[in-house]
Amino acid sequence: MSVDQETVKRVSHLARIAIHDDEIEPMTKELNVILGFVEQLNEVDVNGIEPLTSVMPMALRMREDSVTDGDKVADIVANAPVTEENFFLVSKVVE
Repeated sequence: MSVDQETVKRVSHLARIAIHDDEIEPMTKELNVILGFVEQLNEVDVNGIEPLTSVMPMALRMREDSVTDGDKVADIVANAPVTEENFFLVSKVVE
């Protein structure tokens, strides 16, 4: 796949990047080099290779999945100017 000057203009317009006419040719060459590298990566055979989540194999610490109220309700609602039954009261903004 190669990129031409019209594609560079179109992509720069879509990305809202200002590119002057004298910058289009170098940008075209640069994008073609990048796409060439991506094509090389696509040629690598990765069948049978497990995806990595980390360079070092580490087991994540697991915790019990339980729901709690955080036990800080009083601290949280203390910051609100108006509350009712541990809920924030706000004025109506949409009619």
